[in-house]
Amino acid sequence: MKTRILMAATAALALAACGGDSENEDNLNTMPADNMMMPADNITNAAGEAAMPQNGQEYATMVGAGDMFEIESARLAQEKATSDDIKELAEMIVTDHTTSTEQLRQAASQAQPPVTVEPQLNAEQQANMQALRSANGAQFDQAWLQQQLGAHQKALAMVQHYAQNGDVPSLKQHAGTVAGPIQRHLERVQELQGGQGAE
Repeated sequence: MKTRILMAATAALALAACGGDSENEDNLNTMPADNMMMPADNITNAAGEAAMPQNGQEYATMVGAGDMFEIESARLAQEKATSDDIKELAEMIVTDHTTSTEQLRQAASQAQPPVTVEPQLNAEQQANMQALRSANGAQFDQAWLQQQLGAHQKALAMVQHYAQNGDVPSLKQHAGTVAGPIQRHLERVQELQGGQGAE
């Protein structure tokens, strides 16, 4: 499954703090909302056979889905989060990932052979959205931050990989451009998670 392989790659590529024991993603729907998504210390540790996007179309599909998830989950956070800091980050995420999708469409239009951008949430992203819709109050805040941690770790690893190894010049440039905002989002998520214990 592409998602599991991508998670394995993230363990090697995302952050030095990532790694740890392996846990079955099939339990995603039965996990409490505050445990949704992958904790930094709970990424499948099978990194060697990393399956990052193998071509421009796979890159566009993965980035498009990631942007869509970020936008939809951030809009939900703007409505449901109890923390003003989370709402502020959610607004930044909507803006940056909307820009990313616009830039992705432009880069894809320059690709030869043609690359299509038709964002659709994958099964994991759909399950995460459902968990967020079911959560409220502080539980929502915690679940949203945990999902953002995992999603941004995976996205950062993927765009960094494609920026170095991609096969379509315009999409490689896109990957290099969006890595910075993704890194900033990830750092802010980590700051907010660290501050939760003090609240």
